[in-house]
Amino acid sequence: MTEKFVAEVEAVPHPAFDEFVATIEALRAPDGCPWDKEQTHRSIAGNMVEEAYEAVDAIEADDTPHMLEELGDVLLQVVLQSQIAADAGEFTIDDVCRVVNEKIVRRHPHVFGEMTAGDANEVLDVWDQIKMAEKEAADAAADAAPAGLLDGVPKSFPALKQAQKISRKAASAGFEWETVDDVWAKVDEEIAELKAAYGAAPKSPNGKVDGAENPAALAAVELETGDVLFSLVNVARKMGVQAEEALRATCGKFRTRWAFMEGAAAGQGRRVEDLSMEEMEGLWQMSKALEG
Repeated sequence: MTEKFVAEVEAVPHPAFDEFVATIEALRAPDGCPWDKEQTHRSIAGNMVEEAYEAVDAIEADDTPHMLEELGDVLLQVVLQSQIAADAGEFTIDDVCRVVNEKIVRRHPHVFGEMTAGDANEVLDVWDQIKMAEKEAADAAADAAPAGLLDGVPKSFPALKQAQKISRKAASAGFEWETVDDVWAKVDEEIAELKAAYGAAPKSPNGKVDGAENPAALAAVELETGDVLFSLVNVARKMGVQAEEALRATCGKFRTRWAFMEGAAAGQGRRVEDLSMEEMEGLWQMSKALEG
């Protein structure tokens, strides 16, 4: 597979990347920057998440100049973490590039090998099959007990992304419904259980579960709510939709419509909270019509 890659894609020098790596190495040198020299893997771990989210914001806003800058900030985290590792004798940026390149080539046999994949969904199926085979090989080679299938899903992921990743891994092991309709039936089942848990729980006059009176009842409603959300994530996965991105898009749509309502209210010298529900609904529908 690697021979096909080398034969068909000629490597192009990237002097700007090499210069950037050298800059980060200089910052970490004995006569470099005091702040950079003090950093550890853990001390800047949060920056990786923050920069990734900022890059996603730029991407979703179609802000190309901002995207360029934010992708550079993400790259900074990768190179700085790699330099910290190099200083500790752990690995280098070249090791990072080599390992990820080998993995990408290995997981694309439909490009670098003889396997075929007709569309993007088939590619994901191939990807999952290869990852499962990699895990089995790693488990067989390990002296310790094999890692659990879900151990590789970061608990720090946003809940929707974590749920989709978990369900996708479980499906790759055969724990899967045959059709989307089967998953919808599961959603209906979970909704019924949520309604039953809510109906049995003590509630305040505003309809919220009274956790102070019965913490166990609140915990039960929370658990059933999570089950409904998890089952909906499975519907999304089964349909080929990313639940996290879908909800982010809906949040963005809601923000836009709400901003329209605020602007319309301000044009009348009022605040949104001063409007009646009927007036709010009218502005909401007007915003939807304008989108169309």
